[in-house]
Amino acid sequence: MNKDDHEKTPPGGTQDERLLESPRQRDEFLHTDTWRVFRIMGEFVQGFEDLARITNGVSIFGSARTLPDDPEYQAARETAALLARAGFAVITGGGPGIMEAANRGAFEAGGVSVGCNIELPHEQKGNDYTTLSLKFKYFFVRKMMFVKYSDAFIIFPGGFGTLDELFESLTLIQTGKIRNFPVVLYGSSYWSGMIDWIKGPVLGEAKISDEDLKRLHLTDSPEEIVEIISRSHDELEKTVRIPSDYS
Repeated sequence: MNKDDHEKTPPGGTQDERLLESPRQRDEFLHTDTWRVFRIMGEFVQGFEDLARITNGVSIFGSARTLPDDPEYQAARETAALLARAGFAVITGGGPGIMEAANRGAFEAGGVSVGCNIELPHEQKGNDYTTLSLKFKYFFVRKMMFVKYSDAFIIFPGGFGTLDELFESLTLIQTGKIRNFPVVLYGSSYWSGMIDWIKGPVLGEAKISDEDLKRLHLTDSPEEIVEIISRSHDELEKTVRIPSDYS
């Protein structure tokens, strides 16, 4: 592998963009795409090593555009502080807005505050409230880290990226790829339209089942969020038994 290809971001784009680009010159892509696998593998390995000691993780998602004086910012900050005091590690995308609020709450409460940042065409600066900060080139590697090291997802109001994390987690749970961990939506006024749509044509036309709908929790209370996650964690502790040869 060419050293420069490994270390540098391609001009005018990200590594994700280059990976997803349709082949134009066959010989070039036979070389670059196959060797790119090793960079992806390295990013997985680095992520696994960096996060290996993270337990009781909770991922918090939401808009990067939320300002510090927004009530949603304050709610995310409070939620993360409560989680940290309850012994949970807080994991975010490491950027501004709701991500900063959550990292800040955990950090100020003396807890574990993880930021998994991502390379973007317009650089996303990591926030200053993490005890562990990682940076990924590939969205799908980063998204796997959220799922692997989390026992719950909290979804604050956000845009396409937030919706992507929400529905990917629901899909993984629905298809049995991961266990049924809590997916909590904060902000009833923001999410009520989506919930009504899911309860209406989506459920009404049998696109999902009643059981699928129960996977979502909706609340306006940071305290209730922590109660939901703590209750789920306690139930998991009762059902999961570690074999004696691993103790």
